Amino acid sequence: MATADSSSTALRRRDLCSRGIRLAGKMRTDVVNLLDAYVEQQGLDASASVAAVEGVPLAAVERWDEQTGTQRLLENLAAYRAFRALLAQMLEEQREQLGEADAGLGRALAAVLLQVSAFAYHLEELLRLESRGIPVEEGDGLPPPPRLSLFEQKLRGLGVLRELSQWATRSVRDLRQLAKPSPATDLAESP
Repeated sequence: MATADSSSTALRRRDLCSRGIRLAGKMRTDVVNLLDAYVEQQGLDASASVAAVEGVPLAAVERWDEQTGTQRLLENLAAYRAFRALLAQMLEEQREQLGEADAGLGRALAAVLLQVSAFAYHLEELLRLESRGIPVEEGDGLPPPPRLSLFEQKLRGLGVLRELSQWATRSVRDLRQLAKPSPATDLAESP
């Protein structure tokens, strides 16, 4: 009976990973399109250098291949929770700045926010499947935003969208790794 349960869990994990890969791929495409529209709408240079955004873990990680499945899922979940708060903040700022002047950009931003929320929920489902506790979300996950000038808000938005694009790419890679049936890549017990 344990073998049937184990097999069922493995199939469910692969199914969740496959769906997550599709979700992350679609999200990345939408984020890239949003990024192009954002740069144009905000009058920014697409090659502008932007400092790391406070509260967002970088997608680039050293020793990626040494991470356990649980570590990958937890890092992804923390990142997408942070993105959810940052995108909500960006959407609010966008509405304050432009009102209904550019509803298209606002709708695209809201659509990506919805995808980020759905993906975070999807990651929670994967953690539940592995009988892992879901980390409690503390407030909105970010400190209160500092008062930024309009230009600084635009640059922060550019940085958020760039990093979200990188995370979507990393998430696909992480989920592909998790979907592999090899025992070496199964989720390891976390300390």
